[in-house]
Amino acid sequence: MQAGSYIAAVTIAFSSLTLSAEIPKFRVDDPLWTMPQPLPVKDAKLRKISDVYDIFYNELGKPGEEHVAKTAPITAQGVNTLGEVPDGEWYVNRHYYKRMSIADLEKGPPGNPPGKGKWTVVAAKNEGVTPGFTILDSTGKRYVIKFDPVDHPELATAADVITSRFFYALGYHVPANYTVFFTQEDLVLGPDTNVVDAKGLKRKMTNQDLWEVLGKVHKQPDGRYRAVASLYLTGKPVGPRRWHGTRRDDPNDIVPHEHRRDLRGMKVVAAWLAHDDSRSINSLDMLVNEGVPYIKHYMIDFGSTLGSASNGPNSPRSGHVPFFSWKQSAQEFFTLGLYVPNWSLAKYPSFPSLGRIEYERFDPEKWVPEYRNPAFENMLPDDAFWAAKQVAAFTDEEIRAVVRTGELSDPKAEAWLNECLIKRRDKIAKAFVPKLLPIDRFHIDNGRLAFDEIAPKAAASSQYTVRWSRAKSGESERSISNASSLSLPLRVDELSRDEVLVADLSSGDARTVRVYIRARDGKADVVGLTRTWASL
Repeated sequence: MQAGSYIAAVTIAFSSLTLSAEIPKFRVDDPLWTMPQPLPVKDAKLRKISDVYDIFYNELGKPGEEHVAKTAPITAQGVNTLGEVPDGEWYVNRHYYKRMSIADLEKGPPGNPPGKGKWTVVAAKNEGVTPGFTILDSTGKRYVIKFDPVDHPELATAADVITSRFFYALGYHVPANYTVFFTQEDLVLGPDTNVVDAKGLKRKMTNQDLWEVLGKVHKQPDGRYRAVASLYLTGKPVGPRRWHGTRRDDPNDIVPHEHRRDLRGMKVVAAWLAHDDSRSINSLDMLVNEGVPYIKHYMIDFGSTLGSASNGPNSPRSGHVPFFSWKQSAQEFFTLGLYVPNWSLAKYPSFPSLGRIEYERFDPEKWVPEYRNPAFENMLPDDAFWAAKQVAAFTDEEIRAVVRTGELSDPKAEAWLNECLIKRRDKIAKAFVPKLLPIDRFHIDNGRLAFDEIAPKAAASSQYTVRWSRAKSGESERSISNASSLSLPLRVDELSRDEVLVADLSSGDARTVRVYIRARDGKADVVGLTRTWASL
């Protein structure tokens, strides 16, 4: 599935494209690949979002700006002139743009697992179905320790470790998560460690409390406990994000979240990794100081992915229908329960460490999260293309390498997860990449316009028509006659400083790519592009 660089053969005939009436005005630093230094955040408030309120608010209130008509969609914002998301507070271009080695994919975010020696427990959670605690390792670094449900060892911890690495490679900010093994003797209580008991009262923690926490989790035959250690994020927590609007206390948060390409396109990533639990509480904004204080946006808590619901296997409905569906309820009611939905026919191997994940019934275009997500619902074909090309870039070997970091003890379970992610990747590429012209990474190679093909093999095509013109911002385009190949029709010195070459590529249908080329420092560079697709 890795893209192969090539210069496509181009037919001699002119395309039937309608030339754009307006030429964008490009700035000196376009295309912008790194956001400017953020404005300082002076007073960020801790924001808390009720999970129950969040469900009803998104399902019944329908927040966020939606596309008002299929003929006038709201295009993605927060992108550069190439349609890419610059490095910044939300996102960093990684694997697709700068190939990561197998070792880097396995390592994931910067950091290291807890050091050897005693771990000091400084906080604990003893209530609920997934108890855990916070430790300081022998070097003084702080980690959150989370466990698997007792009847499904490895289920949540493997998902948390594996999915966080995929999200990191795909450009998102995530914590560093590690699979760890330890014994009770490796733990000591801090002198000021407190615990909240079953009555909600805080008191000093005792060894008995620690034993009770460990008594609720799976203990391996060799006496060790398995957990995921999540390295504490740097900075001050200021609460989760919303999937719509902006933070009022963040002067850098100026693009409504429902219109961010990195958040819209995340729906494709979530579908691939079976991350239907895309709630606000599974994100965290951190006030960090990296030269200036600013808010950095993280995705956290990936224990409910890859067929896991954290406290057990996910529902067979997961990804197929939302938490509540009027349509599904009506079908069951009016057919007296005789209606058999497609998702109920899915077959899942009996792997307690994986829960329910499969690929045969998986339909990436119909996949849905648990409840309405304004950014996901606003995803357009070019948003999906942006994410799908990155998912498609993972080779089979790279997927297997990341899955190994989950340290699944059953080789058959690991093999099944690999097969699911590879087949789901292929379905995603086939569903979303061909909706636009399946070409990317435009550049100038020896005086010719070159690009990579990223289409699935079954949909690959190297036959494109091209039409050249030249123009300035605010002026009408001038067609260049006798120019129908990928060779640049003009020399660099024939372009004025504020003039661009325009190459309109088409494959004979509604899919087009318009490439803008300008002369800079004595050479031609691709400075911008726009894509079109068939109507929604």
